[in-house]
This record gives sequence, structure tokens and C-alpha cells, in this order.
Amino acid sequence: MRGLALSIALTAVSLPVWGADAINNSAPPVNPDEIIQKFAAKETEFSQARNDYTYRQSVKMEELDPSGNPTGGKWEMVEDIIFSPDGKRMEKVVYAPVISLQNIILSPEDEQDLRNVQPFVMTTAEIPEYDVSYLGREKVDEIGTYVFSVKPKKMVQGKRYFEGQIWVDDRDLQIVKTYGKGVGVIKKSSDNQFPKFETYREQIDGKYWFPTYTRANDTLHFKSGQDQRIRMVVTYKDYKHYEGRSTIKYGEVVDDSKKPAGKPDAAPQAAPK
Repeated sequence: MRGLALSIALTAVSLPVWGADAINNSAPPVNPDEIIQKFAAKETEFSQARNDYTYRQSVKMEELDPSGNPTGGKWEMVEDIIFSPDGKRMEKVVYAPVISLQNIILSPEDEQDLRNVQPFVMTTAEIPEYDVSYLGREKVDEIGTYVFSVKPKKMVQGKRYFEGQIWVDDRDLQIVKTYGKGVGVIKKSSDNQFPKFETYREQIDGKYWFPTYTRANDTLHFKSGQDQRIRMVVTYKDYKHYEGRSTIKYGEVVDDSKKPAGKPDAAPQAAPK
């Protein structure tokens, strides 16, 4: 199993700065357009595959004081992404205490970011929506990666986009890390602010890089002049491939025309598992 170590992420207080000096621009030249097309094709495959997996998603957001200490306001939710008996994908909330946030209000855009932007996927169909620029190469927990900056070309009302950087495994050609924020067209009268976040992926079933951990530790600067520091952690655990409803076969199919006359039927036998 290939994965990104989370020990640093779990203890870090602040997120890294975009365009870090660790990016190596002196590595042998590559063809960025070719890499983009290849990893977008892999991301398309990954996106379709993840729809066939069940997993548990847990989110915890806390309001902090300027020094980073919890003030008591928080939002928590644990839900299982599962399939109904008839095979339909569904979300089952298993833990959702009363929201105690005091200084911020969760918006529909926050929910969109949680579900679609933070576990960012860039498929072949989405490539035309973004300006994607190659920045260089960088090691992420000993994994060689290509680093790209990503920015939406044009934003459509009601849709959320990702803006930031992505790290693409130079062997599997899938995104293994993202750092940025959710962006979109917001009404001028609203005062929505969105934190920068970092998402790590881990290789599941030896093939797909699925998101396993997202963190944000940022200060939101509202137009009202109020600043609010928040900390958010999202985990995605227990990925299991959905095989559909199981069926049980009893014995073998018997052709009555070939059965000896007068011989009684054998009792049905459960097929071995």
C-alpha cells in the first residue's frame, strides 16, 4: 500500500505556503500537456471507481480564539456513504450533535465544498474549465510528484470550483495531495468566506488514490470586520468495494428429461461460499 504519512499533518498548526521553495524547477524537462491529459484520464477512472465504494466520512469544525484555542463553538457530523438494498447510493448520518457554532453560519456553499471541492477530482471533462500550469517536481513523503497550479477560467453561478495546487504521483498519475480553497460566484450581499484546506490521498486496493484526510486551520476575514479562526478536520475511512446484492444458489440445475425414472429428487444443497 502506498500512502502519504499523516503524522506531520496531524500535528501541524498552519498550512504550507503556496509555491513552496521545495518545488524543483531544475529537474529534466517534461511535457506538461501530456501529463495533464494522462492524469485527467486516470482521475476520470478514479472518480467512477469511488462511486462503487462505501466509506465513512467524519467532519469536525471548531471555532478558535486568535491563539488557536477552542472557544466551544463546533460542528460535528459522521455519516456512512453506503448503498440501499436496491443498489442506490445514499448517505446515512450516524452522529450529528447539535451545532454550537457561535460566530459563523454554515452555507450551502460550505456543504458543496465539503462534498465536491475538498476531495477535488480533475477529470478529462473538467480540464477545459481550468487553467492548469506546470510548476515543477517535488517529493511528498518520498513520493515523486508533478506539481500544478489550478485556477478556474470562468465561474458559473451556483457551481463551486477549486483554486490552488495539486500534486500528481509521477508513477500512478493520480492526484495525491491538494492545497487551496473553494471559489465561486457569491452574491454581493452575502459575506461568505472559505478557508484554505489541504487534502491527502492514500492508495486503496493497490490501485486508486482516494482522499483519506482533509485539514484546514485558517482565519476567515469577514466584510463586517470580524475575524474568526477555525480548525476543520475531515476523515474518510473504511473504504470497501460494493459488490452488489449477493445471491445464493441451491444445488445444480437438473434436467428432468435426463433424470432416471422413479428416482426421487435429491434434497437441495447450499452452494459452498
